[in-house]
Amino acid sequence: MPQSTISVFGEPEDFETALRMQGFLSLLVTGRGSFHARLIQVSLDELHLSAAEERLPRIAFVAVPAQTVLILFSIGTARAAVCGGISMRPDELAALGPGVRAHVRIDGACDWGTICLPAERLIEYGSALIGTGFSPSRAERHWRPSLTASRNLRSLHAAAVRMAVKSPQILINEKAVYGLQQQLLHALVDCMSERSPGGDMILERRNQEIMVRFEQLLRTNQNRVAMSEACALLQVSDRDLRRLCREHLAMSPTSYDRLRRMSSARRQLRRGDPALVTVATVARLNGFCDPGRFSIRYRAMFGETPSATLHRVDFIKDQKT
Repeated sequence: MPQSTISVFGEPEDFETALRMQGFLSLLVTGRGSFHARLIQVSLDELHLSAAEERLPRIAFVAVPAQTVLILFSIGTARAAVCGGISMRPDELAALGPGVRAHVRIDGACDWGTICLPAERLIEYGSALIGTGFSPSRAERHWRPSLTASRNLRSLHAAAVRMAVKSPQILINEKAVYGLQQQLLHALVDCMSERSPGGDMILERRNQEIMVRFEQLLRTNQNRVAMSEACALLQVSDRDLRRLCREHLAMSPTSYDRLRRMSSARRQLRRGDPALVTVATVARLNGFCDPGRFSIRYRAMFGETPSATLHRVDFIKDQKT
């Protein structure tokens, strides 16, 4: 059933959870300051739309669900994301096919939107519209549509978001929902019928696969991973891993590993019962052997002590229609 949700978040963990259906598995803030994000989600019959506002730089790791295509683009003139190590222009869109995994980074305040839909439906509609075989690549690809096609897609996306905010009752009108969905599908096919920017797709895919394996390595090892060991397991040189991390993450492998473990510790402290959990235990479980140094780094990164996080209660404001 079509519906819409408007949410405001003060913690990246809660924002990540709201984006889980689209494949966001982790979201790590890389800049200092108070986290704030606003998210509008609109579910039509087959298409799921979102519009987000963020104000801090961050890195997300996305794994697109099977049989699904995720379209990502910037809204307005805000800086665009870096998707799979490739900086997108504001007029471009990224199409992540079924099962694709990639790091999606923003380097500051950014407004962005997504369209998530069944791959089979996009292929069916695209093939009927352009008269030849139409198939979104399994790999992550950037598209640079014509100005007219790009404006049309963004205009329809914005109209759906405005409807969710100002006139959510329209979502119970089957004809209105069907018409909007058909227009969005048509606009998507128009955009993806254009030529994508050139590049060495084989090399880009190989680099992305290395970064995905690096992410998996860190996710399966809660304690600190030696970079020499990581390079050996990934079969890549230290120099190449550092270069790829700069391109995809804008930081060194060691810094990213520390950021992941710090963020994991924060999650555990937020969820923990102060009567049962101690800061020292959480620090040790995440590979920080010295609780004192952990507390200093934690406060520098998150603006509060680990103990304050453990004893704090957070709230999310939601409005559902």
